[in-house]
Amino acid sequence: MSAIAHAGSYYAASANDKVERPRLQESIEADVCVIGAGYTGLSAALHLLESGFSVVVLEAARIGWGASGRNGGQIVNSFSRDIDTIEKTVGKEQGKLFGQMAFEGGKIIRDRIAKYNIQCDLKDGGVFAAMNEKQMGHLRHQKQLWESHGHVNQLELLDAKGIRGVVNTERYVGGLLDKSGGHIHPLNLALGEARAVESLGGKIFEDSAVLSVDEGDSPVVHTAQGSVKAKFVVVAGNAYLGKLMPELQAKSMPCGTQVITTEPLSDDLAASLLPQDYCVEDCNYLLDYFRLSGDKRMIYGGGVVYGARDPADIKSIIIPNMLKTFPQLKDVKIDYAWTGNFLLTLSRLPQVGRIGKNIYYSQGCSGHGVTYTHLAGKLLAEMLNGQATRFDAFAALPHYPFPGGHALRVPFSAIGAWYYTLRDKLGI
Repeated sequence: MSAIAHAGSYYAASANDKVERPRLQESIEADVCVIGAGYTGLSAALHLLESGFSVVVLEAARIGWGASGRNGGQIVNSFSRDIDTIEKTVGKEQGKLFGQMAFEGGKIIRDRIAKYNIQCDLKDGGVFAAMNEKQMGHLRHQKQLWESHGHVNQLELLDAKGIRGVVNTERYVGGLLDKSGGHIHPLNLALGEARAVESLGGKIFEDSAVLSVDEGDSPVVHTAQGSVKAKFVVVAGNAYLGKLMPELQAKSMPCGTQVITTEPLSDDLAASLLPQDYCVEDCNYLLDYFRLSGDKRMIYGGGVVYGARDPADIKSIIIPNMLKTFPQLKDVKIDYAWTGNFLLTLSRLPQVGRIGKNIYYSQGCSGHGVTYTHLAGKLLAEMLNGQATRFDAFAALPHYPFPGGHALRVPFSAIGAWYYTLRDKLGI
């Protein structure tokens, strides 16, 4: 039995697959060794197996133990910084390539669910909710931007009346519906993908933290009781990579976000809160996000703790925000509360690249990881198959250390967040 359990979340309590995988206790070989059994690692493993590679996945804890099994479960297109921001760095022509990739992650998720019959409560439709006219202006621009990159017949602007037909609250002045967005049970998605990996002959070992990686023509990945000799290594630890790859630490910072889940709501109450059963996120810098689970619980998340410290009382952070949105839930019991880490970069864009000759990585989704990680797995597989164009586009994005270095990145980031939060409140 593994000594490491999943976080005490609603997702862990309602997981479809509670089977524990074995610990690596021998020396084995494979074409590819993947470090991390979250979305990035599992997506890469699946794409590689489908291409004929042999794959071993090493997970320090449990499948989906990190952000992949704790997140808000929302399928949101594009990246944490949108296509126009990327264009300013890479130019219009290269920006088109990012525009093509911006909507691919959600398609990969749906393909996986259908192809491997993954039961994860998939529901279609996601809404960006505006709290003031400035944010509505941003959504109008976003609609135009996404449509200019081919995302057509999917987006609908919602006025004040329209948003009330989607989410029963006085907080929002309008919104943008993305019909190709949606939501899932995130841990069951990861577990389903893990079963798909195993169905294709991939091996997954849990409770098998990687202690070191010997670089070279045939790198060797070491755990406490075993090792994997491979042609390639894929590093997919993200916010939970720790100090394994020091060169990946300086330009990223783990951050925590919090989620609560209510008891199951009555059919009438659930339908009155979110009549279309869409997921919702607001447009604030430190945003709130919420949706109904498959069994009609309200899942409500938000808040950011820089440096990824676990807050003393998660409920005290999230419940007041939930009640601002839905005062109708004031007497509803909270059954679960948990925190999870995502990896933030200064640019808010993913870090992708290679270490040495044959160690590849993707990390730093900056809070926008559900769709990007699935795309990242495909890009990593393309790279190992000799198709480097799309991987290299991400690898060429510039990244910078946080101001003040390791010691000051947390306070500086918190000050920046305070500034943008104030702007959100003032609508400027």
